Amino acid sequence: MPAVYIFKLNILPDISNHRLQKPVATIGIFDGVHIAHKAIINRLLEVSKLINGESLIVTLWPHPRILLQGGEPLKLITTLGEKIELLNSTGVENLLVLDFNKEMSETGFEDFVKNILVEKLSVQHLVVGFNHHFGRNREGNFEKLQTLSARYGFGLEQMGPVYFDNEKISSSLIRKLISNGEVKKAHNCMGHLFSIEGQVVDGDKIGRKIGFPTANLHINDNNKLFPGNGVYAVIVEIEKDIKRMGMMNIGYRPTLNKHNGDKTLEVHILNFEGNLYNKTLKISFIDKLREEKKFNSIDDLKIQLEKDRNICIQILSEVKIN
Repeated sequence: MPAVYIFKLNILPDISNHRLQKPVATIGIFDGVHIAHKAIINRLLEVSKLINGESLIVTLWPHPRILLQGGEPLKLITTLGEKIELLNSTGVENLLVLDFNKEMSETGFEDFVKNILVEKLSVQHLVVGFNHHFGRNREGNFEKLQTLSARYGFGLEQMGPVYFDNEKISSSLIRKLISNGEVKKAHNCMGHLFSIEGQVVDGDKIGRKIGFPTANLHINDNNKLFPGNGVYAVIVEIEKDIKRMGMMNIGYRPTLNKHNGDKTLEVHILNFEGNLYNKTLKISFIDKLREEKKFNSIDDLKIQLEKDRNICIQILSEVKIN
């Protein structure tokens, strides 16, 4: 659990000796904490208020697909720390993060409900999403939960899907949008800006020579998703409550012939001077300006960057930054 976060949210250290007042719970991964998640959470808060109980989110970490899948690893919209921060902003009172390991992956859905939700947590009411599955091999579903609800005496309801542009909002959809560079549409689906955090590391300083100094970012979390290649209008948080307009390039910098197979993330902060090395910057994505492109010369690249900066200023002038 990241020690840097201090929240109103009560993060339960375990489930052995903690008794909540008539808990109203939901279970899920909540990657991205998007607007469909928030619809579930809002209902959770409504029911807990109606029965004078406490709201509770039960989630798993790491994401089950990271532990179980083979092939290319899953990239996540939110790190655990980011997810906790977003959940805290919803007004939920309690969060239980269960360690997802091999033993839990082999737990049947009925054992999970009986041993954890009923016996350990004494859940009074459960709210789940429209496509909710859990337990070994995702064998638990709403129909099976209805049987267990009657058997163990807890309330149960299922929320319907939430749509944007005639598409069902899901974490999978949002991952696809971000990977494709559609950060503006992802923002609409999440209800908040997609962001990444990275530490500023030393670069080759070519940007400084052409009037566009950049901060090169290293992302510490290998499972963190970031947008597809291109140039983006972004908001840069340098320190708490210090935010600036910026434009970010993600890709291989083909004009500089530096392609060594490693993708770079570099941000130019507008109207900023100062030493940022080793600082951690938070980058929030507003919109994509264009695809990454190879130019015939450094001078042509500089001309394009000046155009990009003007477009960036126009886009970001309509955004509340502080």
